[in-house]
Amino acid sequence: MTRVLVVEDEPALARALAITLRAHRYDVAVANDGRAALDLSANWHPDLVVLDLGLPDLDGMDVLRAIRGWSAVPVVVLSARQTSDDKVEALDTGADDYVSKPFAMDELLARLRAAVRHTPTGDGPPVVVTATFTVDLALRKVTRDGAEVRLTPTEWHMLELLARDVGKVVGRRELLTELRGPDLATQTHYLRVYLAQLRRKLEPDPTHPRHLVTVPGVGYRLVP
Repeated sequence: MTRVLVVEDEPALARALAITLRAHRYDVAVANDGRAALDLSANWHPDLVVLDLGLPDLDGMDVLRAIRGWSAVPVVVLSARQTSDDKVEALDTGADDYVSKPFAMDELLARLRAAVRHTPTGDGPPVVVTATFTVDLALRKVTRDGAEVRLTPTEWHMLELLARDVGKVVGRRELLTELRGPDLATQTHYLRVYLAQLRRKLEPDPTHPRHLVTVPGVGYRLVP
């Protein structure tokens, strides 16, 4: 059975969606807030996520970004936000489809079937473990010696980009475009600053890094 994670804080709608999906032979789990959604997406491994953007604890866009940090699972956004800007932002962030509330259940079911048909394969692991620290991409958390390491948003973003392709070289231009935008894609000194900060927080010996490795003239990679 196809596993569907419904992320919806409105109890009546969440219940109606769960009943309808189960009647159509889907295996359904319901999360009523963003943190529960991230926990289920990491541990239950759904085949499809139906995501409301108006959640009580986290913005739905942040939940979408977190899921996209480690998974290519299809995400269908279900939201009362109906402006073109909202739809563009959600699709650019990684949503596979956007359904505005109110909606017809038959149309939603058709969109879910279409999303499942285009399910990609080869998701990366939600947790990357090195000999020194652990990166939980789903929960957006780094731990070292059992304690959480506080990172700035930029430090986290750089680490996340490296962890998505753990063991592989990520090019400098790609990193800079993600971190600073295309207009600053040649300003490589920014990367050296960010990487030095990460090494101070995560490496046993920042002057002789074991995990956050520079590949001269090319880019950087995260070595487990």
